[in-house]
Amino acid sequence: MTSVMGSIEKTKLPDEALLQKYLQGGHYTDCYSTRTKRAITHSQFVIAFYTTMLFRFERFILKWAVGKPSTDEEVEQLAGARRDSFAAWDVEGRADNQLLLSDYRGRTRSWLMVSPASGEQTRLYFGSAVVRHQDDDEKKPGLGFGLLLRFHKLYSIALLYCAKQRLELVT
Repeated sequence: MTSVMGSIEKTKLPDEALLQKYLQGGHYTDCYSTRTKRAITHSQFVIAFYTTMLFRFERFILKWAVGKPSTDEEVEQLAGARRDSFAAWDVEGRADNQLLLSDYRGRTRSWLMVSPASGEQTRLYFGSAVVRHQDDDEKKPGLGFGLLLRFHKLYSIALLYCAKQRLELVT
């Protein structure tokens, strides 16, 4: 594990992660994790993650750029397994402690998971995958992909950090 942004670590994807199939399929995958000071449910994590100010900005962009609006009520429904789509994503997989979403174009995946840690702490995980399609097989990722990937990594760290901060302030 490599520590980044204080308490956020670049982490190996857990064996039980729903995102594992993309790692094994040779697609780009990443995984970041952090520990909270108290026990956190998966539902609390999903709500905190998608309602941070940083993610609200992304939701605003999705509303205006691709016509995919969303509300906090929809986030709560997603977290409570009463909804299978949210903004630009559809649920691809669920377990009691994790959620895997696919973007509406099928090109990326977002994954959230919680796991008990020592004492009352909880480990929060956030990961993603960029899915290669058959027509991508002969193409090598270009400079644009590399630049976007750098931004994506920093943004992923910031999203997880903001969710953790929100959970520690609210709960």
